[in-house]
Amino acid sequence: MSGPQQIMFTRIGIVTRTHEPAVKGALERVIAVLNRRGVETLIDTVAAGHDPGGRYRVVPSVELPDFCDLVISIGGDGTLLQCAGLIYPRDVALVGINLGRLGFLTDLSPTDIEGGLDAVLNGDFRSEERAVLGCEVVRDGEVIATTDGLNDVVVQKWNTARLITLETYVDGQFLHAQRSDGMIVATPTGSTAYALSGGGPILDPRTHALALVPICPHTLTNRPIVVSDAAHIEIHVATDREDESRVTCDGNSILDLLPGDCVRVARRGQSVRLLHPANHDHFATLRAKLNWGA
Repeated sequence: MSGPQQIMFTRIGIVTRTHEPAVKGALERVIAVLNRRGVETLIDTVAAGHDPGGRYRVVPSVELPDFCDLVISIGGDGTLLQCAGLIYPRDVALVGINLGRLGFLTDLSPTDIEGGLDAVLNGDFRSEERAVLGCEVVRDGEVIATTDGLNDVVVQKWNTARLITLETYVDGQFLHAQRSDGMIVATPTGSTAYALSGGGPILDPRTHALALVPICPHTLTNRPIVVSDAAHIEIHVATDREDESRVTCDGNSILDLLPGDCVRVARRGQSVRLLHPANHDHFATLRAKLNWGA
């Protein structure tokens, strides 16, 4: 949606990840905008390192979303992914200021902090509901780990130079067995992350789909495949050696896998609400970030 919104953000949290000078400058400009607007501002403990005077209320990042209706991420896409994990599944909006390299998700530029934030606070933005993946690991019939991710769930080889063997099922139907370095299950958001490096398709964020992308498959006919995001994915570890595979979610290690383990992946019922400037153009972002030309 775009145009004026019937939403007023009255308490805003700020999350950063580093103490780099660029972060400090961006943080000060963000806070200046919020102060001018009379908005209550909360900062996480990392951001507090840029506020030696202790002018602002400091809340640990894991608690920050409990007090806010909007969170501002200052950093790269990795910082925004961290914020997404913090706010989910609360009804808290998220906007990112890009201080990283590619920045597919954090699309407010450092040169447009004042104008971009003023627009958001005026309700002049686009709101997107980004799909979240749920992952659980089943061992000997019991769920031993669960997590959520905005980008992807990855089963990959670990601590070995050998290929691992995986068997993939979609809605209980056998898809394929493969020897490879692993398998990526990516949301449309994650289709421009690890899955893109693995040769997967770029999915429009509005698409109700998941991409299954093999990582360096031994059989070259094992190609990426797109399925409905209503599908339930199972990846079975069929390798016969222990300590050779691992499951990660949004780049975070979850668990070392054993032969016979099953990784179940399905879309969660709730989404992450990501805000963009009203003139946001996803295809223009792709052109700019991937050097596709004018």
